[in-house]
Amino acid sequence: MNLIPWPYRWLALVLLAAALIGFGWIKGAGHVQAQWDAAVQKQSLQIAAIRERQAQATVKVVTQYVDRVRLMREKGDTIIKEVPVYVPVQADAACTINRGFVRLHDAAAAGDLPEPARDADAASTGLALSAVAGTVAANYQTCHENAEQLRALQTWVRAMAPTAKE
Repeated sequence: MNLIPWPYRWLALVLLAAALIGFGWIKGAGHVQAQWDAAVQKQSLQIAAIRERQAQATVKVVTQYVDRVRLMREKGDTIIKEVPVYVPVQADAACTINRGFVRLHDAAAAGDLPEPARDADAASTGLALSAVAGTVAANYQTCHENAEQLRALQTWVRAMAPTAKE
């Protein structure tokens, strides 16, 4: 009454088990792939949101920086225009700028140590006090512009920090 021999029964059982395992494997892989795709899509949306916030923060900081630097430049230009008022021709005539002062100023502006002073440094350069005042005012104007640039960069870095953690 046993129509199917045992080796064929075992083979059918093994094939059935392999088919069930394969079916489970495929269904499980599909489920994992769906979870993976959902996670990737969620990350893509988060990245897009972060980039949007960063772009908005960048535009805000750059706009503020440009406005502040323009204001600093206008103030500096106004101060430089006022040099003749504050340092009149009489002050130019009364004050001699010696070479030592010029060398010291130039070394300080370059961030270098000046060379040792010499006798020739006492001689007048023929440079007017008003020219020195204009140069110093222009240097401060540049300094203030650089300070605004640094402040803007710091503001931008702080604005980027929270979004980078998300």
